[in-house]
Amino acid sequence: MARALASGTRADIALLALSATLSLAALALPAHLRDPVASTLRRVFIAPLVAMQSDAELARSAIIRHDVETDARDSVALRALEVPALEAENDRLRRALGLGHSLGWGFVPAEALHSRALGEEYTLTLTRGGRAGIRSYSPVVAPEGLVGMVETVDPTMSLAITWSHPDFRVSAMAADGSAFGIVKAHLGTGLERYLLELSGVQMSATLAPGTRIVSSGVGGVYPRGIPVGTVIGEVKTSEGWARTYLVQPAVKPFDVSSVLVLEPKRVVAGMQSVWAGEDSTHRGSAAADSAAHRGGIVIPRDTVPETPADTTDSADAGPGAGAAGGVQP
Repeated sequence: MARALASGTRADIALLALSATLSLAALALPAHLRDPVASTLRRVFIAPLVAMQSDAELARSAIIRHDVETDARDSVALRALEVPALEAENDRLRRALGLGHSLGWGFVPAEALHSRALGEEYTLTLTRGGRAGIRSYSPVVAPEGLVGMVETVDPTMSLAITWSHPDFRVSAMAADGSAFGIVKAHLGTGLERYLLELSGVQMSATLAPGTRIVSSGVGGVYPRGIPVGTVIGEVKTSEGWARTYLVQPAVKPFDVSSVLVLEPKRVVAGMQSVWAGEDSTHRGSAAADSAAHRGGIVIPRDTVPETPADTTDSADAGPGAGAAGGVQP
């Protein structure tokens, strides 16, 4: 680079010296020869230089204009990519406000922060804590339904587990009250890891794909009527005394950004059919039907030993329950 600059500088000096020499020579010529020689010099030397300078200015302007247009296109494209995310976020916020309006009282709004740390992919950090009225084992809900439960509370923040946590349990039932059981994370592989299973359903109850599953209120942690998901199909197990169903969750925890934490007094008072008639409780039906038809949804699990289904919510599991029994108080 330095060598090229030095070469360019020497060329400029030589050109300047040549121009000065020709100018002096032209001035020394007799008057009758001066004008013809000057005209020749202008045509031969100056005109090409002026043309080169004009072309250089045009090229420079074109480059600047191209850079400006490229920046403008990139900016428009970036904003276009951000629009769907912003629209989705606005829609979630509007629905969260609608849920808060339906509840009316007895809840604490909070922002849900996701962690990418190993072992924390099933938890949410909430931006509100004990000073705002949040207590341990408080249900965490979103406009679509149940998200999880508060596990640890600090003065200004709290930690919640989502339904995908291995320790999560919720007493649930079919929305029409025809069947009861316990919902927990499916703990399958691949995409099935993000499904739920309803176990402990009496053999006499047959749930069709698309059946809505809601919290039953048994156990005292989750009030009755919170949407949990929709039935995809039955899971074949070795149990002969109860049925197990695969459930499409109503809420996708990784999409949750704003939640409502129910206060204890609201849990006691009940939800008063807050989600009754809401479209959000039916959003999983189409996906459930599609998945059921696509895979037949009869997943052999005869080789997997089963234990009797729990009959309590997560927070009511006894000491030492761990992944099979629930979160420890």
